[in-house]
Amino acid sequence: MTHELAVVVPTPAHSSLSGRLSYRSEFPLAPGTLVRVPLGRREVMGVVWEPAAGQAPRSVEDTKPVAGVLSGIEPLSAQWRELVGFAAQYYQRGLGEIALAALPPQLRDLRPDQLARRLKRPAANAFSPGTIAAVQLTGEQQQALAGLDGPGGCCLLFGATGSGKTEVYLQAVERLFASDPKAQALVMVPEINLTPQLEQRFIARFGAADVVAMHSGMTPPQRLKSWLAGHSGAARVVLGTRMAVFASMPALKLIVVDEEHDPSYKQQEGARYSARDLAVYRGRLEGAKVLLGSATPSLESWHACDKGRYRLLQMPARVGDAQLPTVRLLDMNLQPHKTVFSPQLLSAITDRIARGEQSLMFLNRRGYAPVLACSSCDWKSECPNCSAFRVFHKIDRTLRCHHCGDTERVPRACPACGNVDIAPVGRGTERLEETLAELLAGERRPGGGSVRIARMDADSTRLKGSLESQLAQVHAGQVDVLVGTQMITKGHDFRRITLVAALNADSALFSSDFRAPERLFALLLQAAGRAGRDAAQSGASEMWIQTWHPRHPLFTALRQHDYPTFARQQLKEREQAAMPPFGFQALVRADARTQEAAQAFLATAAAAAAQLEGADRVTLYSPVPMTVQRVANVERAQLLAESTSRVALQRFLAAWHPVLQATREKGLIRWAVDVDPLAI
Repeated sequence: MTHELAVVVPTPAHSSLSGRLSYRSEFPLAPGTLVRVPLGRREVMGVVWEPAAGQAPRSVEDTKPVAGVLSGIEPLSAQWRELVGFAAQYYQRGLGEIALAALPPQLRDLRPDQLARRLKRPAANAFSPGTIAAVQLTGEQQQALAGLDGPGGCCLLFGATGSGKTEVYLQAVERLFASDPKAQALVMVPEINLTPQLEQRFIARFGAADVVAMHSGMTPPQRLKSWLAGHSGAARVVLGTRMAVFASMPALKLIVVDEEHDPSYKQQEGARYSARDLAVYRGRLEGAKVLLGSATPSLESWHACDKGRYRLLQMPARVGDAQLPTVRLLDMNLQPHKTVFSPQLLSAITDRIARGEQSLMFLNRRGYAPVLACSSCDWKSECPNCSAFRVFHKIDRTLRCHHCGDTERVPRACPACGNVDIAPVGRGTERLEETLAELLAGERRPGGGSVRIARMDADSTRLKGSLESQLAQVHAGQVDVLVGTQMITKGHDFRRITLVAALNADSALFSSDFRAPERLFALLLQAAGRAGRDAAQSGASEMWIQTWHPRHPLFTALRQHDYPTFARQQLKEREQAAMPPFGFQALVRADARTQEAAQAFLATAAAAAAQLEGADRVTLYSPVPMTVQRVANVERAQLLAESTSRVALQRFLAAWHPVLQATREKGLIRWAVDVDPLAI
């Protein structure tokens, strides 16, 4: 007997094949079974799925046969398939695109004997609470854990930096394993560079056999090994970045999202999903507890607590009587022109060096200078492919575009007029490191020797192992001053840092992006949290901010470490303007050969949308160029859709999707929908 199967395959959202395809099999296969199927001239991996509602069966003679079944691998669960289906529908992407992107590509070519070897793992010791050097919890940590056991599925752990949120995560997993020997836990972090230290803590607590990592920095074999361990139940803890939200875990009972406010949880290419929001949804599907943790929660999560959808757990005090750093504002209007480090800040740094303590200088701009300019004419180091400047990197004498990657050697003279006097304008972390080295050249460390400065950004940590090496040097006290971008301001437990300084933080204060103040406040408070984490040194810990606007309300709340007041003020403004979380948004982005073609596509689609049912509940704005309107010689435009109803917006987008798909303009390259965008 021949059976017809519905199979999803890896096709993009706007392909005519983005749904389920029909194949035939000599024997029935359960939904969730992994198969190999022909697609055009290729053979691809697919997942057997439930047939679409109302889909008429096809004649088996019209379908191609399944090429093979990935035997030995249990079918993907109904909850996993429902999660993928929801993500595809909500974020307007292809079902197969989401499903297959969540699976390791090497699965397709895995032979049964290879699978058997990979699934053969050393037997893990049965978990016993008695085997853990017991940690003494603070009263606030105990209350947070008790609150997690209460009613409702999702909790927001609002804990100050250094309050011991990670220990609460560990204890929550420990208690889960003690109550359910087969349970699994998913622990998510926003960025790859935060994975190693958290992985070490979980391995130290639960053993290497029970903990696997999952992130985009892993090799294909590593990713396959971790996926199989999670899917088979051999791994009790899966620890990863946003992609881990789709990890197959049949016994999932707890999901932890650390630094839940972080924008890195939102995918910015392809399927633009929010891993944090999907984690909350998955918790409901699986009947699992969800614990969101942050010292600066997203306004969406804070609002959800106000409305009673999440339970709020609070830990306002640091562990061990450590104090939060004093926030000091330096008015740059009172400093000499072109001052980089004010005398007061420089004195504070040298004081730390003399005491054998560490300082952290934060500047969210890598490279030596954001632009190279000619002193005689109007030439600047513009990228030939993008509407942006190429950044000057002095360390290798290159001009590098951080958008398209275009790189060339620094010219000996101005390409426009021949003037040899071309100079850097502005500062990046490279130049900041150089300036600081010059200013501290005469300083000596307590035990003798020159001051040691290290830079940590995407350039200095590019090579494999370099990040871990630099972090080890900082933790060992081999660095006196650490200079870096935002990658060093969150999650790291630096025990010797007592001074953090933010330079050039004002640019976000008057941004046209309504989320900019929220991101800046979170970034600065997280940066401040790197200081004074050792109780013995916390009394003298400080956060210095050099600003041209010291009286701005954001800094008033920051000086008090007062997130609730800041959140109330921001939510009030958002409500008045019907902005998220009080309104709902989606962007349609178009890439084309010309800006005119991109905007024409959006304008035509918007005009057609006016006839759709429910269009009266959605506001469509005029198409505009994106902030960086040209990248890699592709022009980019966007159109904003808003509604006061999430349901109305979703229904409208679903109805608009075929209109967008049918609307083609000459020169259009691609288009995409971004639901709940983080940047407009």
